[in-house]
Amino acid sequence: MLMKSKIETLLFVSSKPLAAQKIMQLAQADRAVVSAALAELIEEYNGKRGIAILKNNDEYQMVSAPEYAGLAQLFYKDELAGELTRPSLETLTIIAYRGPLTKPELEEIRGVNCSLILRNLLIRGLAQKEVDRALGLEVYSITMDFLQWLGVTSITELPGYARLNQDFRRVSQENEVLN
Repeated sequence: MLMKSKIETLLFVSSKPLAAQKIMQLAQADRAVVSAALAELIEEYNGKRGIAILKNNDEYQMVSAPEYAGLAQLFYKDELAGELTRPSLETLTIIAYRGPLTKPELEEIRGVNCSLILRNLLIRGLAQKEVDRALGLEVYSITMDFLQWLGVTSITELPGYARLNQDFRRVSQENEVLN
């Protein structure tokens, strides 16, 4: 039961498909145990709940059940049409002035978990996620849609951009020296 709960948690928090190897590594279990737990979870979820677990080759992902796709689309449409919340605007501002930056860096600046906010900004197309090959980490930055949404042609047109971006860089460098 504990293994199923661990895997369920991993699938729930992941925004992308997870390879069985990654699940084994994170759950600290061998393939047979993970495979059995995944098979049980698929049996429990698929066709019986509003959530399904997809399997493609050796990757798994928790998604809304296909029969409720219309309901999920209504939710996303409503979320995308609504105004940005204050925390979303704060997060977007930090990404614009400080980005590209990692999720841990963003959360250190804001002092709170930013997972849901980042997901919403990604869905809206205002932020993008890429893998920084040098760091080996995902980094977040603004998109062209963000610039268009603000009505500017370059990020440098943001009020106080040069000064604030320079201040962010200076503080980051000082923190690296202290650590």
